Amino acid sequence: MNSILEVSATKIAQLIRSKQASSLEVVDAYLERINAINPKLNAVVQLVPSDARQQAKAADAVIAEGGRLGPLHGVPITVKDSFDTEGIISTGGTMGRKDLVPRQDATAIARLRAAGAIILGKTNTPELTLAGETNNLIYGRTNNPYDISLSPTGSSGGSAAIVAAGGSPLDVGSDVGGSIRVPAHVCGITGIKPTSGRVPRTGHIVDYRMGALDALQQIGPMARYVEDLELALSIMAGPDGIDPAIVSMPLGNVADVDLGTLRVAYYLEDGVAMPTQEIRDTVERVAKGLEGVVLSVEAKRPPELEESDDKWWRLFTADGGATIRRILDESGTTETHPSIDWVLDSEPISAVEYNALLLWLDNFRSRMLGFMQDYDVLLCPVSAYPAVPHGEVGRDTWSYINPYNFTGWPAATVRAGSTMEGLPIGVQVVARPWREDMALAVCQFIEDEFGGWQPPEI
Repeated sequence: MNSILEVSATKIAQLIRSKQASSLEVVDAYLERINAINPKLNAVVQLVPSDARQQAKAADAVIAEGGRLGPLHGVPITVKDSFDTEGIISTGGTMGRKDLVPRQDATAIARLRAAGAIILGKTNTPELTLAGETNNLIYGRTNNPYDISLSPTGSSGGSAAIVAAGGSPLDVGSDVGGSIRVPAHVCGITGIKPTSGRVPRTGHIVDYRMGALDALQQIGPMARYVEDLELALSIMAGPDGIDPAIVSMPLGNVADVDLGTLRVAYYLEDGVAMPTQEIRDTVERVAKGLEGVVLSVEAKRPPELEESDDKWWRLFTADGGATIRRILDESGTTETHPSIDWVLDSEPISAVEYNALLLWLDNFRSRMLGFMQDYDVLLCPVSAYPAVPHGEVGRDTWSYINPYNFTGWPAATVRAGSTMEGLPIGVQVVARPWREDMALAVCQFIEDEFGGWQPPEI
């Protein structure tokens, strides 16, 4: 593999800025890699090589002329197909949008482009991002780069697969119930779901118009290296004057976090799905590795995790799929993929049941905040399983993830080990609200000490 395909987006930006590499050279290297591996993966579903090369030449000209450079100047990226991208077909995985070319970018994507990033193409996602496997009626199924018979899960499965395989240094995902963190886990990369209210959802297929579900959905970066998450998040974060839930909250610097002051809690199982022994061993090994580095490490599980899994599914289907039908109608979709039948075939609950569900949610969030009074960071599995065969991603894949969509806390995934077969094992690092810096500082330690991303043989 070309060495430029194995370094971070942050490092690529430095190489371009210092004229040690041209943007065109880097873009060509990534386009070549995509063309070599994508037939096996089906991860990139729209590729725009001519536009990317033209933008790379323009980026190189700016450097030659001594012009102003953004933090991602000339760096190629890919973008999950659930985001609007000006001039590039953006389907959201749904048939009604199969030929839709937006007139403007989603907010997060516009900010990355303004920072100098060059979009190579769009990455696959299930219909409306609502399935645990990356498959849709327009583009079909995406495969895991560590074993194409296995699933990259979803909904950011295309993003995780192409980043892991060296076809992109950075992608943008979305996470309403694990869609950044689980694909990152099974594909061996890193990704973060930031705090609820951090990054605008404007221009995402499932945006801020979600009622009680709104706080569950967050936008975040996915990359091979933790340092790229911090860089990308600093670019994407902040109000856009459109998404009403986004607030202006400072984003801390990872370098300023003193690991020696952090109190860490960890747990190996949540009472819903028992992880494989290799996953439990990996989480425990990381916890032991933090001893002597952080202030304290304690085996302690938050309250009511056993209930949160069922409550997430009940809340998402409480309206009988009315919210999702509205998005399908807006998209002009009349034929849907069977993978979203779980929402469309659901029965609405009564107002009394709904009120009780929302009351439980408020109480859960409050009790979780109470638990975190004694800790700064939580460490736990991302999922009960590593990558599994296509068609076998079950509901119990997600129980370790959705509690932190409920709380709205920042939660990241980073690779910390491997199975006997060489499949990636990630760990989940959760921090208090607005403390992405703490979560990423611990992820950086894990990446440094336990290996992080390892290129697949594809």
